[in-house]
Amino acid sequence: MMAEQAVIFGASGGIGAAVAARLAEDPAVTRIYLGSRTPAAQTDTRLVPFAFDLTEEASIAAAASMMDGPIDLIFVATGMLHRAGGPAPEKAFRALDPGAMAELFAVNTIGPALIAKHFLPLLPRDRRAVFAALSARVGSIADNRLGGWHSYRASKAALNMLLANFAIELRRTHPLAVVAGLHPGTVDSALSAPFQRGVAPEKLFSPDRSAEYLLNVLSNLRAEDSGGIFAWDGARIPY
Repeated sequence: MMAEQAVIFGASGGIGAAVAARLAEDPAVTRIYLGSRTPAAQTDTRLVPFAFDLTEEASIAAAASMMDGPIDLIFVATGMLHRAGGPAPEKAFRALDPGAMAELFAVNTIGPALIAKHFLPLLPRDRRAVFAALSARVGSIADNRLGGWHSYRASKAALNMLLANFAIELRRTHPLAVVAGLHPGTVDSALSAPFQRGVAPEKLFSPDRSAEYLLNVLSNLRAEDSGGIFAWDGARIPY
């Protein structure tokens, strides 16, 4: 994945941290901005931590203002499926709760949209650049066969629509840019831990393996792919 400067939102999470580690192995990458709620100090001078809150636009705008020069890769590795004492995937429509639904949309849809609002203008106009956000196969309307998980599915479907919109708009000013949603598969993380039962061992990825797959997918995408949603193996997922 060729990128001189990269920004990772959710850099303290499993996938975000693994993507950062993979990028740091590439000597062509000159700087990696690591965004999290509570950033940790770094010994590598190429790694620049910053704080942000997905639910506070001012923190995202402040992060954008600290960037030095154009950004070649923006990777949004944030997301919520459940929270202890909070939202949980609904098995039926009777379980819908407006507060829980609003929280999932705030994290899975509105937060990434606000990142796009403030960071898409930082992409270079004269070369290829990438804005990628973690989505999910269950956010596909065409691929939905099981139902349930209403709020999570809907928030990811809405994110997919926004990514398609951003791609259309960006073509006018950044014709070489790529906007993409990524389905990482089932990754061994806190998000998937309660739902790993029945997942074949070979289909349960470590964060590092998932990062390897996702960066490989991004490296093969071109401007004509912009707006699409792609699985870890590069297969395009229908909206």
